[in-house]
Amino acid sequence: MHQTIDTDRRPFVLVWERTRACELTCKHCRADAQPERHPDELMTAEGKALLDEARRFGENQLVVLSGGDPLARDDTVELVDYGAEQGLLMTLTPSGTASLTPERVDALADAGARRMALSIDGGSRAAHDEFRGEPGSFESTIEAARAANDAGLPLQINTTVCAETVAELPAIRDLVADLGAVLWSVFFLVPIGRGAVLDSISPDRAERVMEWLAAVDDEAPFDIKTTEAPHYRRVALQRRRDDGVATDAADALGRRVGITAGDGFAFVSHVGEVFPSGFLPESAGNVRETSLVDCYRESDLFTSLRNADALRGKCGACEFREVCGGSRSRAYARTGDPLASDPLCAYVPDGYEGPLPDDRPSAATGD
Repeated sequence: MHQTIDTDRRPFVLVWERTRACELTCKHCRADAQPERHPDELMTAEGKALLDEARRFGENQLVVLSGGDPLARDDTVELVDYGAEQGLLMTLTPSGTASLTPERVDALADAGARRMALSIDGGSRAAHDEFRGEPGSFESTIEAARAANDAGLPLQINTTVCAETVAELPAIRDLVADLGAVLWSVFFLVPIGRGAVLDSISPDRAERVMEWLAAVDDEAPFDIKTTEAPHYRRVALQRRRDDGVATDAADALGRRVGITAGDGFAFVSHVGEVFPSGFLPESAGNVRETSLVDCYRESDLFTSLRNADALRGKCGACEFREVCGGSRSRAYARTGDPLASDPLCAYVPDGYEGPLPDDRPSAATGD
């Protein structure tokens, strides 16, 4: 699915949060998902109009149907089919519950889904189910992963990194390989929603995790990307340079898959609000009233997030700001300013003498 795009004109990833309804009560849930659907969700016809609008971004626009659990709505297969007919790359992130049967996975594959992402946050049944708040979630997730393989549907595994899960990463890595996943997406906690009560790892621990991920990436049969941790690209770039590999900071390592909130990424909420990310809930408009394409391309919020020279603090002074830029979502969650420095980054640019962000270390991080 990788393609070179102009992120001033279109997002690499467009996420539509179809609903906040979900059977799980995951500890990190950004959406603070609820058992019941919201009465003001975008309905099927509005969803099709949204997909028509997404097609205006250009050929092969990647669309992720998320939640909550997108399969809590009974029109998901219909909308996957509709989007695929419009030439969109339709993917989704269903919750690992007993409702995610092999039959439903087959139906999604038949409708034209290009990838399914499942979450695994523990290397064992006990660890995963504890984090997800539902006994049996691990088993349901593994069954769905195998069903995806049987259906020929490429599989992505998403994992949350926080103090509670960081020790599980080696075991999860092995599971990702065993399940035949094509991508491991490693999400570094942003403290919003239910995740606000979880302990993040420290910046130094995050740096070591990213160095470990870069080493895993050299050997693994799957690709690795980080979510809300763009400094992984800086870590990987430094590692290449340390190994004597000449690398331009604007090469594929950075710009091909280098996306952050509002820069290569856009999010439409269950009620139609257009956010730079689900973890940066600042609205640039509502798709019921304004153009999604215009919100992305022209709104002050989105254009400011694409201007690396507008960044403040050590992120603004950093020589890697074009490749990395820091997590705008985490900066917003911690400071209320989406252009502030990312408090999870341990790197200090040469010669920088300004203030450092508050990383709020926790005794629970084990560092």
